[in-house]
Amino acid sequence: MDINYELYKVFYYVASTLSFSEASKKLFISQSAVSQSVKALEKKLDQSLFIRSTKRVQLTPEGEILLRHVEPAMNLIKRGEAQIMDAASGGGQIRIGASDTICRYFLVPYLERFHKEFPNAHIKVTNQTSIRCVDLLENGQVDFIVTNSPNAYLNNMFTIKKIKRFRDVFVANDAFASLKDKKITFSKLLEHPILMLDKKSTTSEFLHNLFQQRQLDLVPEVELSSNDLLLDLAKIGLGIAFVPDYCLDENTSSLFTVQMAEPLPMRELVVAYNEHVPVSKAASQFLDYFEALT
Repeated sequence: MDINYELYKVFYYVASTLSFSEASKKLFISQSAVSQSVKALEKKLDQSLFIRSTKRVQLTPEGEILLRHVEPAMNLIKRGEAQIMDAASGGGQIRIGASDTICRYFLVPYLERFHKEFPNAHIKVTNQTSIRCVDLLENGQVDFIVTNSPNAYLNNMFTIKKIKRFRDVFVANDAFASLKDKKITFSKLLEHPILMLDKKSTTSEFLHNLFQQRQLDLVPEVELSSNDLLLDLAKIGLGIAFVPDYCLDENTSSLFTVQMAEPLPMRELVVAYNEHVPVSKAASQFLDYFEALT
């Protein structure tokens, strides 16, 4: 089936904005031209791609299927254009996906080093959970991601390099001083309020699995999307926070680590990318900063 690329381009902008007017602004064409292009594509495919109403635009199931294929293709084209422009300007661009915690406590020194060595390069960091970062990588929205591992959403299509080992810890303030200098079991820990990341994170999955392996049901007191907020709540005695050990610094000196009777398993930070998709020279140079763990 021979369909003009421009029709798919118009479809992508309407599907990603769910607005014919917004798509027309991004494409610098009239709203009527956008509507005509969508109708032409629907006619060629013999499928309705959008549900139109006076208040909003919605994708049909067929439109959602098409978007899942068109979006990665559009991102690949954008990446190719960016690399050509980078080569011409002598700069470069890197697009990284990582969680807020990984950005703050791990990536910042690497970003500083890169900026000093390549001041003309453009750095774009998209903050999402480690789970959502995999979606960004699959759709070609980033060059690589730095994520916690294990991460069940990473698959064999990605090259994965282990770059840092860490251990998660339970921390509390003196409101829980009775736990100091003791070895605490998982069941005993459940007698106290637990503060942890929400269920859309690999850290939450990891902790729930630890309790399930012991036939224990974990019901946290608080679930948040930020480790920094968890530490803030632990500092005021709201509960015992579960965080990666690399989040602890001089600002958390008021907290102590709860000693567990069973040591928690080590986890890893990994960098993941698709080696079959070309990356910019800048992104390749940034990846070289990471030394693989043996």
